[in-house]
Amino acid sequence: MTNAQNFYAVPVKTIDGKTMNLADFKGKKILVVNVASECGYTPQYAQLQELYKTYQNQLVIIGCPSNDFGGQEPGTASEIVTFCQKNYDVTFPLTEKMGILKNTHPLYQWLTKKTLNKKADAEVKWNFTKFLINEDGTLHASLPSSVSPLDDDIIDWLSKK
Repeated sequence: MTNAQNFYAVPVKTIDGKTMNLADFKGKKILVVNVASECGYTPQYAQLQELYKTYQNQLVIIGCPSNDFGGQEPGTASEIVTFCQKNYDVTFPLTEKMGILKNTHPLYQWLTKKTLNKKADAEVKWNFTKFLINEDGTLHASLPSSVSPLDDDIIDWLSKK
């Protein structure tokens, strides 16, 4: 269990094993999404990349590969990177493969536990669940897999100062 009460203090590694310092993203909105290469929602990578390109001055998207939902992310780190670049030209940051349902990564502990995020308990029911983090590191909302990254709720959130 993580002790991090502050989003920016949560320890995260990039897909290539380097430290990702979430504090580097202070002042930007952050969309955290659990991703998988073999899911019916996998085409959302294209919308995530479009959203990232359009709003990259104010938004960071963090893709978190996980194999916890239907075994739909069986690949190695290098296979995931190759898949994302070849099929969707993904340029937003990807984390190491992480546990969400079992061996829950500290990032997902923070996102899903009100005791840590001070906003709400949330359940990740499937791949491509989205968490919106405000510029100050507070949880804004969580959205289910079925919500497109280009949904009006996300665009409206990005439009607000």
